[in-house]
Amino acid sequence: MIDPSPALLRVENLSVAFKQGDKEAVAVKDVSFDIYKGETVALVGESGSGKSVSALSILQLLPYPLATHPTGNIYFAGEDIFRATPDRLREIRGNRIGMIFQEPMTSLNPLHTIEKQIGEVLILHKKTRRISVREHVSELLKKVGLDRVEERLGAYPHQLSGGQRQRVMIAMALANEPEIMIADEPTTALDVTIQAQILSVLKELQTKQKMAMLIITHDLGVVRKVADRVFVMTQGQIVESGKTEQIFRNPQHAYTKHLLASELKGTTALESPESPVILKADDLKVWFPIKRGLLRRTKGYVKAVDGVTLKIKEGQTVGIVGESGSGKTTFALGLLRLERSSGRIIYQGTDISELSWKEMRPLRAEMQIVFQDPYGSLSPRLSVGQIIEEGLRIHQSGMDLVRRQKIIIDVLREVGLDPETQDRYPHEFSGGQRQRIAIARALILKPKLIVLDEPTSALDVSVQAQIVNLLRDLQIRYKISYLFISHDLKVVRALADQLIVMRNGKVVEQGKSSEIFKNPSTNYTRELLSAALNLETSENTRIN
Repeated sequence: MIDPSPALLRVENLSVAFKQGDKEAVAVKDVSFDIYKGETVALVGESGSGKSVSALSILQLLPYPLATHPTGNIYFAGEDIFRATPDRLREIRGNRIGMIFQEPMTSLNPLHTIEKQIGEVLILHKKTRRISVREHVSELLKKVGLDRVEERLGAYPHQLSGGQRQRVMIAMALANEPEIMIADEPTTALDVTIQAQILSVLKELQTKQKMAMLIITHDLGVVRKVADRVFVMTQGQIVESGKTEQIFRNPQHAYTKHLLASELKGTTALESPESPVILKADDLKVWFPIKRGLLRRTKGYVKAVDGVTLKIKEGQTVGIVGESGSGKTTFALGLLRLERSSGRIIYQGTDISELSWKEMRPLRAEMQIVFQDPYGSLSPRLSVGQIIEEGLRIHQSGMDLVRRQKIIIDVLREVGLDPETQDRYPHEFSGGQRQRIAIARALILKPKLIVLDEPTSALDVSVQAQIVNLLRDLQIRYKISYLFISHDLKVVRALADQLIVMRNGKVVEQGKSSEIFKNPSTNYTRELLSAALNLETSENTRIN
């Protein structure tokens, strides 16, 4: 069937249903939108609204036969690709339609180097000669702002930070200069300065190649900055669409108004001078040896964390900010003794620096972590209920089943999830919902310290506010201390009372959050704040 429409991509009355035993759940219902050459269209909505499912349907990447399409047609350049053969789809995927996936850790092959994975795309689709692949890969990585490119070529995905992995995914998608780029939360894991850089790169390539873009995002600042038209989704349906300025200035649907009005409110909890210090680190270092030669001798070190000192009081939130690769997450792993480190770590008056793995185990219940990548940190073989229950089974093994079930139900409600979903598995949830599951898993033991590694990066704006308010309430109620790692300075400002700014493994600025936001003392901090405020300003001007 030939589509007479001049649109480069046209989605017509698309519906998506998922089989759940004998039942069928409709995730997307009668969705229609189109994209023209050189245009940027944004699909906006909260987690679970059907944005990603609609985008994955375009390239038929859903788990068939569990997923079905009761209705719909999808046309690309006039061709009905919904009914294309597998061979024809392979020609289109990655070559004419590129895709940046939301979960870089699960999309990249853990057994292959970065050079090999991007090079494979060039060899298969562009027929690039192997001897020139390295040069092409280096150019792509430089375009997306990856530093120390020559060193990164031989790295594996687990050796990169979340933001660096996301940039590798963008480089892979751009490799074949596609006609359409589908970007599923392309800047979610990136710090504010790199967000601006990546958006600029995408816009520049779009102009040069007349490439169309479909951006799926919850970040209204990104939408305002890059999109020509917006389609707003909720509960599997498009409820409003139009030009970006029109939607932002004069929203018509109640749900659109709700999204635009969502913002982080409230202030950080007041720090008490009498509060005891719960965790202290002196001159913490995490160095990774660089081994070369046949005998793999150590020739130097990657100084991921180089002499960082901090103090966290009971009920206090310390925020750590900095660009991807600055050492934020590595520092947190070193503090929790999940990464080999040197320096003193004092937890509640006890030096834990030299404790064995077995000696550390009883303290794990009191020192929890919410990882940056919820999909990679949740077992695909366990249901949500089993994942959340696991901590109770290990650390409170004497608790009976009825009591455990009640606690699971309570914590699911606390993070805004339906307790009825506890028998489902992680792959059945959206990215934002998976992040809430990870937070629930950490909260269930009511620990004294929680390391939050980008806990709101995958969440839409209204759920961000909900999670921040939840974390603040729990902190006051249970006197929990937080080490809050984030590139989102708006979230940090709303939650952290102390702030550490890191760059290249070192602390460049440290002190009260309010003072640093008002009067940063270093150029690097000023650059971070300036980039964040530019995105925030573009978002806030929507209602002026």
